[in-house]
Amino acid sequence: MIPTAAPWAQTAKQQEVQAKHHPQGNTGPGSTDPVLSTNGTHIPPPSSSTPSANQQQQQQQQQQQHEQQQAQSSPGGERRYVPAHKALANASDLQLFLQSEACRDYIAFVLALNQAVTGRKLSEVGQNPSPAVQRMVATLDVLGSWVDEIPPEQQSLRYGNPAFRTWFARLTEQASSLLERVLLPEHHPAIVELTGYFIDSFGNATRIDYGTGHETTFCAFLHCLSKLGVFTEADHGCVVSLVFNKYLNLMRRIQTTYWLEPAGSHGVWGLDDYNFLPFIWGSAQLINHPLIRPKSIHNPDILEEFADEYLYLGCITFVKQVKKGPLQETSPMLCDISYVPHWAKVNSGMIKMYQAEVLSKFPIMQHFLFGSIIPFQRPSAPSAAASK
Repeated sequence: MIPTAAPWAQTAKQQEVQAKHHPQGNTGPGSTDPVLSTNGTHIPPPSSSTPSANQQQQQQQQQQQHEQQQAQSSPGGERRYVPAHKALANASDLQLFLQSEACRDYIAFVLALNQAVTGRKLSEVGQNPSPAVQRMVATLDVLGSWVDEIPPEQQSLRYGNPAFRTWFARLTEQASSLLERVLLPEHHPAIVELTGYFIDSFGNATRIDYGTGHETTFCAFLHCLSKLGVFTEADHGCVVSLVFNKYLNLMRRIQTTYWLEPAGSHGVWGLDDYNFLPFIWGSAQLINHPLIRPKSIHNPDILEEFADEYLYLGCITFVKQVKKGPLQETSPMLCDISYVPHWAKVNSGMIKMYQAEVLSKFPIMQHFLFGSIIPFQRPSAPSAAASK
């Protein structure tokens, strides 16, 4: 089998060989499929399809959309919050979302955070955090303390420890009160909508799994806080270096304590079993670094010295800890990317790949949540009179 490397990290010969063995083409950022550019002008079509939702599901989604529209157009211009809910029932819905202002806003938020940490160490951008950032970090610390209080159960299987369900049940029970500590009183009405994003950011208790969809939900949660004004543009650096980094390390603890199954992983042929965003922002951090090059991920001294300062190197270190064997065998895509000459190219490729391999994949995005803050609206069906 030919390894499916990141197309933008391949030589022309490698791409020719891969095209021969994979006639359906690539879905990554180096393919000829249209991919949303960093300014949001092109949207890739979803690469997978799903059967149409049944009538009951459609009625429920129509009701949710009606409530969402009411929330956005409440009297006096005051937003009415609604519980966050799933709305993407099929590939056509996903295509509508990819073409929507809500999607462009979300990607703009990801790119704003990318810009905030470009060329900067975590400790450099994590100075002087705002009270809102400090409260969010403290809340994540509380979740981390629960891991200490809820040890894994003894079992023969490595993955899927049922103690995670106990941890998750406590999260579900206390999510609203935790968000009350993060938000000022004027933002408390939004908790009814934010709670769904917050809970879904930490995995799935039924399947005992976690993946890039849950990570994306956490980023959407941060996006909601920014749209509400809880975080400002001045907080962007700290949102990555303190809030997201704290979340990332918490999820690593949860993964290695309860051994969550990778949700939707491509296995050895994927970028990573659990994460994507730290590779984007981590590669941005290393742009124009005078010492560290993409190939430096193979240098153990570089990893040991800089893993705590650069998200990308921290990801490589974690992969080497949890996967036994040479990196070229356990993570061939990361090895291929290491031969890209400059971090700027790695960063732009990661952004395109995220849009193609996460945001454009229905199996992942069917779980994405919407409400009054991140809306999703289907076109209104034409009336009978108009059709005549």
